[in-house]
Amino acid sequence: MVLVVGLGCLLLALALGVVALVLKPPVTAAGSLALIETSYSAAVVSKQEVGASPSWLRSIALRLSPAGVAVRLQRRLDLAGNPPSWTTDRVLAAKGLGLFLGAGLAALLTFRSPGWLVLGLAAGAVSGFFLPDLLLVNAGQKRQEKIRRALPDALDMLTVCVEAGLGFDASLAQVARNTTGPLAQECARVLQEMQIGKSRSEALRSLTERTTVAELRAFVSALAQAGELGVPIASVLREQAREMRIRRRQRAEEQAQKVPVKILFPLIVCLFPAMFVVIIGPGAISIARVLMHL
Repeated sequence: MVLVVGLGCLLLALALGVVALVLKPPVTAAGSLALIETSYSAAVVSKQEVGASPSWLRSIALRLSPAGVAVRLQRRLDLAGNPPSWTTDRVLAAKGLGLFLGAGLAALLTFRSPGWLVLGLAAGAVSGFFLPDLLLVNAGQKRQEKIRRALPDALDMLTVCVEAGLGFDASLAQVARNTTGPLAQECARVLQEMQIGKSRSEALRSLTERTTVAELRAFVSALAQAGELGVPIASVLREQAREMRIRRRQRAEEQAQKVPVKILFPLIVCLFPAMFVVIIGPGAISIARVLMHL
C-alpha cells in the first residue's frame, strides 16, 4: 500500500510539474489581432515577464544537451506558435525537472533489484529528460496540421476580398478577423509586423520561417514573385486558391486509400481470432472427443 501511494504521488508530481512548466493558455485570434497595434518587442517583453524558472535546472539541462540546443528549442517554439508561457528557459527547466522525477519514479519501481535499479534509473531519467521535447514537437505538429487544413478556405476568403476591391492588407485583416485557429494568428502577426515597419515581402518570408507547411511556403513564394514581376495579385490568388483546393482533395483521396491497410491489422488481431474460435471451435471439440474415445 505504501509503494502504491508513493507511486501515485510521484506520478501526480511529474504531471503537475510538466504542466506548470510547459503547458500554455489558449491563444485566440482576437488576442492576436489586439497585438497588431503594438510592436513585437512588447510581446517579447511580456513573454519575459512570465515567472522565472530555477536556474540550476536550466544549467543541468544545458550541460546534458548538445551545443545549439537553445536555437533548436526556439525553432520548435516558433513552429508551436511561440506561446507566451513557453520559453527556452522554461523548457530547459522542465527537462531538468523531468530528469529527476523520472529517475525517482524508476528508483521507486525497481529498488528491490539492484540490477534493474541501474537500468531503471537510466531509462527513467532519459524518459523524463526528453518528455518536454516530445510535448513541444507534438504541439508544433498539431499546429502545422491545423494551418494546412485551414489554408484552402483562408485563400478562398482572401481571393474573394481582393476581387471585391479590398487591398491585400485589408483582405488579410478580414481573414484574421473572421477565421479562427493558428492561421488567423499568423495572419494577424504578419499584419503586426507590417505595422511596425516591415515590408510585405519581409513579413511574408518571416511567416515561412515559422511553418513547415509546403503549401503555405509555395503561396508566399508566389506572392513574392508576383510583387517583384508586377503580376496582378488577384490572378495569383485565384490560381493559388484553385491549386490548394486540388491539393486538399488529393490529400483526402490519399487518406481514403490508406484506410484498408489501417483496418487490416485490427481485423487480424481482434476479429479473426474470434471467427476462428466460432468456426473451428466445434470441429476441434469433436475431433478431440473422437481421439480421446479412441
